[in-house]
Amino acid sequence: QVQLVESGGGLVQAGGSLRLSCAASGSIYSINRMGWYRQAPGKQRYLVASITSAGITNYADSVKGRFAISRDNAKNTVYLQMNSLKPEDTAVYYCNANGVRRSIHSGGMDYWGKGTLVTVSS
Repeated sequence: QVQLVESGGGLVQAGGSLRLSCAASGSIYSINRMGWYRQAPGKQRYLVASITSAGITNYADSVKGRFAISRDNAKNTVYLQMNSLKPEDTAVYYCNANGVRRSIHSGGMDYWGKGTLVTVSS
């Protein structure tokens, strides 16, 4: 069984910073892509940022220049540094691990964390 555990959410004032972490644990051989999604009340979940095992990153336009995603492959951990936070960044942030292989012979599967709440006050 693979589990993703997020941490680092909380309440911050507009203009502040937070750093989210997500650690994948269990029997893991490799993870293709790790990413962060967010879902605000009444809205759909969408991709904020992702990073491949090779370090290729992708960002939503709304967070480019403010957020930075990074990854420690040895620890199966992904981070999201969020700067210049805005009230519209308020949401539950979910960690996703895509293409998780439990052995060299296994296929890839997707896993989700339970989410961490980020609240940005104006």
